[in-house]
Amino acid sequence: MTTPTVVLLHGLGRTALAMKGLERFLNRQGYRVINQGYRSRQGNIAQLSERLFAGLQSRLPATGPIDFVTHSLGGILLRYGLQHELLLSQRLGRAVMLAPPSQGSELVDTLRQWPLLPRIMGPAFLELGTDTGSVPLALLQREQRALPLPLGIIAGRKSHEPWFAPLFDGDNDGKVAVTRARHPAMTDFRVLDVGHTLIMNDRQVRQQILHFLQCGYFR
Repeated sequence: MTTPTVVLLHGLGRTALAMKGLERFLNRQGYRVINQGYRSRQGNIAQLSERLFAGLQSRLPATGPIDFVTHSLGGILLRYGLQHELLLSQRLGRAVMLAPPSQGSELVDTLRQWPLLPRIMGPAFLELGTDTGSVPLALLQREQRALPLPLGIIAGRKSHEPWFAPLFDGDNDGKVAVTRARHPAMTDFRVLDVGHTLIMNDRQVRQQILHFLQCGYFR
């Protein structure tokens, strides 16, 4: 029996270490885990996705479907890779996105105006807003409400950054509004009492991830 493979993609300003706990959890469940790091501040979304998936190819097993679990920006890079055929479509399994800015984030619209912050966060950060330069919204237009794999999304509604609350209309995780985490082609959706930054470390989130990877829907 082939060992199932799951690829982990971290978010903006993080490294593969951010997904290390989730990697250990999935290892214990019998998965072969590829915790793929990338330099999230050193390129725009197109460049990051192309480099990421070029580096990933040599790490993938020769056979069997490939599942994905992404955090924040990692979900946008996966969508870009799928749309531009940077992945072999016949190898696709299932995907779970944690706190993805599927429709951009109002936070980026505001923080892009702060002196030096865009330079610190990198080019991809500037593409995650809700304006005409939003890459997530551009991807939505081209996806035509369809994705080539089952997608489960987990959004958070507990913010540890209350000073950002006025930027959002409704529930949010401090970085992404729950409504903007949604994708029209998603298979299932859950909203949990977790924050954005450490969502991957929550016990309930991990159980939901496992259930979706195994069954194609959340518990």
